[in-house]
Amino acid sequence: MSEKPNLAASWRSDLPASIVVFFVALPLCLGIALASGAPAFSGLIAGIIGGIIVGALSGSQIGVSGPAAGLAAIVLTAISALGFQDFLVAVVIGGAIQILFGVLRAGVIGYYFPSSVIKGMLTGIGLIIILKQIPHFLGYDSDFEGDVAFWQIDGENTFTEIVNAFGNPSVGATTIAVIALAILLLWSNVLSKKGKIFTLIQGPLVAVAAGIVYYVVTQGDPTWGISDEHLVQVPVPGSFDDFLGQFTFPNFGAITNPAVWVTAFTIALVASLETLLCVEATDKLDPAQRVTPTNRELLAQGAGNMISGLIGGLPITQVIVRSSANIQSGGKTKVSAIVHGFFLLISVIAVPTLLNKIPLAVLAAVLLIVGYKLAKPATVAAIYRSGWKQFVPYIVTVVAIVFTDLLTGIGLGLVVAIIIILYKSYQNSHFLHMVDKEASDGHHEVKMTLAEEVTFFNKAAILRELDALPEGANLELNVTKTRYLDYDVVEILENFAGKARDRDIDITIISNRGTVKNPPSYMEFFDLAPAASAH
Repeated sequence: MSEKPNLAASWRSDLPASIVVFFVALPLCLGIALASGAPAFSGLIAGIIGGIIVGALSGSQIGVSGPAAGLAAIVLTAISALGFQDFLVAVVIGGAIQILFGVLRAGVIGYYFPSSVIKGMLTGIGLIIILKQIPHFLGYDSDFEGDVAFWQIDGENTFTEIVNAFGNPSVGATTIAVIALAILLLWSNVLSKKGKIFTLIQGPLVAVAAGIVYYVVTQGDPTWGISDEHLVQVPVPGSFDDFLGQFTFPNFGAITNPAVWVTAFTIALVASLETLLCVEATDKLDPAQRVTPTNRELLAQGAGNMISGLIGGLPITQVIVRSSANIQSGGKTKVSAIVHGFFLLISVIAVPTLLNKIPLAVLAAVLLIVGYKLAKPATVAAIYRSGWKQFVPYIVTVVAIVFTDLLTGIGLGLVVAIIIILYKSYQNSHFLHMVDKEASDGHHEVKMTLAEEVTFFNKAAILRELDALPEGANLELNVTKTRYLDYDVVEILENFAGKARDRDIDITIISNRGTVKNPPSYMEFFDLAPAASAH
């Protein structure tokens, strides 16, 4: 049983994190809208709803939702075929279908993706962030922010865009990008250790402020200045009525159109899958090892999509880029996600002109740091040392995501993982046997016997049984018959150990190697720990 977050005590971490997430989310909301063929304001609506509404309803403490890059191609096709107002009807219906998924408890699907594939997804997204931000870093902005597909609409691809960027760099944009990157590295590696003020005021905020000052000072200079196409492009209403006029409402007369329903089911399925994958990934990144209730997440996402569609917003999912930026910036509770949504709302109403002085190159520097932390070489090395059964699906997922798109990469990684599991589990002897007896002193004596083959397919069942253990229980885990124990299952035991101590649960493992009570490391006990040289 994880501890409830102390919202009052965590605001010092959540407020600075929300500012960083705001600066990461702002250009992505606009870029994804443009890449989707939708009005730029529709992306901001989705970001605001994803932060405030979904953030409040979700059970995730560190996940951040907003418009999804993975849906851009689907949205572009749908808007072209239906028109924007008819498309909004599909978004509303898609949200209702997601709520139905949550009621039917379809969130369990997220547990059936192996750890190697989820970690491959994180690394792949990290690499994509790095590769996609290089052109923006150099001031070559021919591709929209948030477009993660390998092949671009103009016929270019991720790597040819980089080549073109190095051939046509902007001196001003590159200069402020380098300055911003230096500020971020100095802040995180040196100044953050010098005093509380440097943790309360985040490096990205200072970098953005420096970018605005640089733009104003060099404005009009043909060499060192930054042209408007290299800046954030927030719509600027001339009056409050103009602001209200940016909202678009669905044409419910199209609700009988079969194409609208096909689009709605497509949005619901893809958005739900992306959300569940991101939930699994963010839970692995969460330093507190909290577990997000997936069915509640589907309900929250569905409600968010219904509201977003009703007022002219794009479809919403939980987004790993924003969520990881939140975690890396020290976010502790859902307050950071909610506050970032209010920052988006207030800023587009009150200071859109100021936002339009932020160079995209500065935000590219922020995202490069996020991407590197997701795709650290040490992570690749650790997965490699965990064995080929982990590394092959991992590397297939990474490569496929970079050269195709998120869902294709996840799908290919999952196929490879299943093939490996089927190869290792051909005897098909997966079961979980438990005997629960109450001892004379009132403590529960629980005996759990694992099967001969235990794979990631058993994750949900084992998680459910472990979470159901009463406080103060004595768990006897018998693995004497187990010939193959998946890395994912051992990872579950490793993560459960901390919760077991909090709940006064003793764990005794009986194996062919002997009997051990509360082993300090389950990875080492089952010979799955990374080599000492990894540290």
